[in-house]
Amino acid sequence: MIIDGKNQILGRLASFAAKQALLGKKVNVINCEDVIISGRKNIVFEKYKKIDDMGIQPRKGPFQPKMPDRFVRKVIKRMLPIDRTRGLDAFHNVMCYIGTPDEFKNMEITNVNANASKLSTLNMVRVGEICKELGGKKW
Repeated sequence: MIIDGKNQILGRLASFAAKQALLGKKVNVINCEDVIISGRKNIVFEKYKKIDDMGIQPRKGPFQPKMPDRFVRKVIKRMLPIDRTRGLDAFHNVMCYIGTPDEFKNMEITNVNANASKLSTLNMVRVGEICKELGGKKW
């Protein structure tokens, strides 16, 4: 199953992907840099900067991913029962990509019913912007 993340709300996309992975399907999320988080830009940036600044010692966590594909994959991981075998197996079936890889261009893409047009607010931030703010490399 291929899910297009363009203009999709992150939480709803992640919960749908987690459910499908728990059912045993292979889930590929493309266009992770265009996934949306609702909220005011400065508040969302402060939240993720705070998580990133928590790790005072470099070898101890928490570690915040700075690439959009890893960022989205970690959100999906948090929605799985990762401490159980079935959750870990489901997590191994989830892959996220920046952009659209050539192998998925001609395949059928599933759209999740989580479009940003359903938001009642205009305040939203793209995952790509958050990762740039955290200091991620150019993808």
